[in-house]
Amino acid sequence: MTADAGLYRTVALIRGFERRAVELVRAGVVPGGIHPCTGQEAVAAGTCAALRPDDLIASTHRGHGHVLAKGADPARMMAELAGREAGLNRGRGGSMHAADFALGVLGANAMVGAAVPIAAGAAWALRRAGSDRVAVAYFGDGAVSQGVVLEAFNLAALWRAPVVLVCENNGFATSTRTADAVAGSVLGRAAAFGIPALAVDGTDPRAVLAATAEAVARARAGGGPTLLECAVYRFDAHHTWEHAARPGYRSPEEEAAGRARDPLEVQGARIPAAVRAAIDAELDELLDAAVEFARAAPHPDPASALAYLYATEVG
Repeated sequence: MTADAGLYRTVALIRGFERRAVELVRAGVVPGGIHPCTGQEAVAAGTCAALRPDDLIASTHRGHGHVLAKGADPARMMAELAGREAGLNRGRGGSMHAADFALGVLGANAMVGAAVPIAAGAAWALRRAGSDRVAVAYFGDGAVSQGVVLEAFNLAALWRAPVVLVCENNGFATSTRTADAVAGSVLGRAAAFGIPALAVDGTDPRAVLAATAEAVARARAGGGPTLLECAVYRFDAHHTWEHAARPGYRSPEEEAAGRARDPLEVQGARIPAAVRAAIDAELDELLDAAVEFARAAPHPDPASALAYLYATEVG
């Protein structure tokens, strides 16, 4: 499979997964709802394509795409959303806390900005161990004024931690526009700590891959952190509760304009139609099977509700 076809497959995998996850929310199979990443798939596809299997990522509450792009099994991921024992984390993590340490996925996280100190700390540990592995932290524009994020920027720069800081700027923190909540700029936050930073077209998987590859190479060579501000547009709701509540903070015209540049179409135009059709058919089968797997998987035994909360072994 060519690089362009691989990028398209990842974008299409995430798009199809999110569509089916939303359907399962509406059917009551996925409890509590989800934060769909529809429209933002290029960031996950491009960044993870620049990583090695042994590199690490830490994600956000809108993290399904990152976890899938790093290699998670869609069936086990769907089962995790559904709270089933066959899920990535035995149904205990759900949508916002999916993790797979074997794949280098340190976890999605419901706390705004939490991925930054987690990934920065992991990157520092890697550097201390003499490894050339890197870590990627995903966060949104709503996190750039969080104290812990700025503190992590400072330490990552000071200690030259091999971390790539990926801001997915979709223009909103829930329903609050970035311009109404962020003084200065995202890139300016990085400049204050002497961290190289770059604005990236987050709707273009190729552009994200190129920028990430450069940042990863710099980190592996001991150059420290880089911040990438990826401009994206969230096609769907902040959270699926909006499908019923209809808060109306975006006009239909604004949404239509935001959807005009679709990562799926941007990348799909770069591969032959026959290749795209074959990938789509393969993914339809894969994701339909993932839904059936999740539906059929058993729920955890309530008697085990307190299991896996604490480490039971040391060493």
